[in-house]
Amino acid sequence: MTIQVQFSIGQVVHHNKFNYRGVIVDVDADFQGTDEWYEQVARSRPPKDEPWYHVLVDNAIHMTYVAECHLEASKNDDPVIHPAIKSYFDDFKDGAYRISRSAN
Repeated sequence: MTIQVQFSIGQVVHHNKFNYRGVIVDVDADFQGTDEWYEQVARSRPPKDEPWYHVLVDNAIHMTYVAECHLEASKNDDPVIHPAIKSYFDDFKDGAYRISRSAN
């Protein structure tokens, strides 16, 4: 089954509820966290049956797990500043990151 996602790995996005930028490093077809996490953290109760994204937060050291409904494409083309960027991507060009390729 193919899922329809609005955003792609390497795309810079903006969280429209908490007003931060970040870059997508992974996508889940639906919510893959625990019910306990959802109850404690996802207070707006976004849909569990739609895509969720792993996002490296700009100018921070953490990653977030965000429902698609809370994201929009970033209007800012600047690169994201995060210590783990080089673990995921090789290059930043035209406002998006390119995925790192394994040497094996």
